[in-house]
Amino acid sequence: MTALHGQNLLLCVCGGIAAYKAAELVRRLRDAGATVRVAMTENAGRFIGAATLQALSGAPVRDDLWDETAEAAMGHIELARWPDRIVIAPATANTIAKLAHGFADDLVSTLCLATQAPIAIAPAMNRVMWAHPATQANVATLRERGVAVFGPAAGEQACGEVGEGRLLEPEAIVRLLEAMP
Repeated sequence: MTALHGQNLLLCVCGGIAAYKAAELVRRLRDAGATVRVAMTENAGRFIGAATLQALSGAPVRDDLWDETAEAAMGHIELARWPDRIVIAPATANTIAKLAHGFADDLVSTLCLATQAPIAIAPAMNRVMWAHPATQANVATLRERGVAVFGPAAGEQACGEVGEGRLLEPEAIVRLLEAMP
């Protein structure tokens, strides 16, 4: 039995090429005994389909703050209260900036602002975007607020460049989540 056994985990998927790894992450989290729900940004849907994540998680995927069915019962608040932990993987520079500055203009940023659950982010972006002073300042702000930062890893990136900015592998994210207090 792992530390994630019986835990409710909300995986938030943002729009970047690394979103394809979210499918494997859902599988690994469920293998660890967690119940997983998925929320995704609009741009995440350009990289991975909600149907894939729904099939793997066994739960409907939320991707719209304005889902009339869910929001009739204030579904975003209900979903924000549900998890024991939230992990954002991949976490884009855009979402990191939104979280650092308290924006709540989409489902993922709203859920994170409305939750009391511990949050972890697993950044994934081009090496120059990761190294940019604005991104580093936003990450530092989130760390100061108690957000766990998993990675990023260094290596070859989808754009062909090499450096820090790769999403950690799903197994590593699971291990780091298991180690979170």
